[in-house]
Amino acid sequence: MSDKYDVIVIGAGPGGYVAAIKAAQLGLKTACIESWTDKEGKNRLGGTCLNVGCIPSKALLEISHKYEEASHDFAEQGIIAKEVGFDIAKMMKRKEGIVDQLTGGIGGLFKSNGVTPIYGHGKLLANRNVEVTDKDGKKKTYEAENVIIATGSRPIQIPPAPFDGTHIVDSEGALEFTEVPKRLGVIGAGVIGLELGSVWARLGAEVTVLEAVDTFLPVVDQQVAKDALKQFQKQGLNIVLGARMTGAEVKRKLVNVTYEDSKGKQEAKFDKLIVAVGRRPYTDNLLSEDSGVKLDERGFIFVDDNCKTEAPGVWAVGDVVRGPMLAHKASEEGVMVAERIAGHKPQVNYDCIPNVIYTSPEVAWVGKTEQEMKAEGEEYNVGTFPFAANGRAMAANAASGMVKIIADAKTDRIVGFHVVGPQASEIVAQGVIAMEFGSSAEDLALTCFAHPTLSESVHEAALGVAGGAIHIANRRKKK
Repeated sequence: MSDKYDVIVIGAGPGGYVAAIKAAQLGLKTACIESWTDKEGKNRLGGTCLNVGCIPSKALLEISHKYEEASHDFAEQGIIAKEVGFDIAKMMKRKEGIVDQLTGGIGGLFKSNGVTPIYGHGKLLANRNVEVTDKDGKKKTYEAENVIIATGSRPIQIPPAPFDGTHIVDSEGALEFTEVPKRLGVIGAGVIGLELGSVWARLGAEVTVLEAVDTFLPVVDQQVAKDALKQFQKQGLNIVLGARMTGAEVKRKLVNVTYEDSKGKQEAKFDKLIVAVGRRPYTDNLLSEDSGVKLDERGFIFVDDNCKTEAPGVWAVGDVVRGPMLAHKASEEGVMVAERIAGHKPQVNYDCIPNVIYTSPEVAWVGKTEQEMKAEGEEYNVGTFPFAANGRAMAANAASGMVKIIADAKTDRIVGFHVVGPQASEIVAQGVIAMEFGSSAEDLALTCFAHPTLSESVHEAALGVAGGAIHIANRRKKK
């Protein structure tokens, strides 16, 4: 006799555990299946994000940023800090402590909301039956009125550089180094590659980032991307664009890398090599042939705009479906699906999902880039404001970067909001809120911002859309 639930969620990452909690809050009998175990074999909730992704990487980014500040930036501010050092083992212990606290917290949230955790590998069968295989190989089948698939993604491995777990690693391995590599190679100048490269560069590694495409951060507004590139290069990150990886071989504890760029064949030697070329949806042994769920040509689960699959009562959210692979996007989809199962009709506004790169300076954006507006033939106005003219940024010794606002020329509605600089991950939320409420640039220009704050740069950029910025010279309008 199988156990029956209103909702069974497969996967307890940011999409899955949030969907499970919301479903339970809406009065649905809910279970959440998770197969993740730690090195000691203990069951873990939270998925990639909490265990080996967003949270541990931000912990190391924050720690390494503080070390870099103390080592290089304190002196010019009048703070004398002699012989600043770091303890890698202690850093890792702190990172792991944060992960333990947050993953354990999900267990507490499940308990308080009435979600049943089921540990093991979940596989969707026909008619919304879910087979769970525990770590001892025992199988049990559960029935559900609705199934939400939230199995996430895993790092892509490329043939020229297969992972060996020691010298050639993925993003997870890059968070486990026990010492700072003297020379570190990173394949991929995307979000993950730049963040991980930054951590180890701040701690003293000589970092080279190899990127196959010729454009730095092509999905980012190029004015912002070029500003960020200058800052990263100034920090010592050697970013090589148009570098196509051709091979990696470990010899005498060194990784010998070969690649091709505009100058021809090149070679480089590294102590460690991080491969961060993207992630692919995790669907291994997930679907039986008669489950009714289909994959698209890229291996993602096919869903409609509301995350519904072609199988009745089966939904999918997060990295395993189309759209950006972002934890907050997965969570929003999880909430939407739970509410739709309960009979409500919410939708995710995919035009208002923020993106963040947690480097220093941070890079964050929402909506359209200037390049996209030009390609679409849309008329637009732009307002920018540099943090170099912001008193709070200057006081914080973090005056690089800018805020950029793009508005539709006819309606003045904000269609793009871009930040490179201090606290960009927090500032971008102002753009998200404005766009969610259909604000015009004038709406922000007429809003009172506290002084002195970094957010005043948003105010000035909004004023600048109409050529009315106060604290910088405005561009002369064409007659």
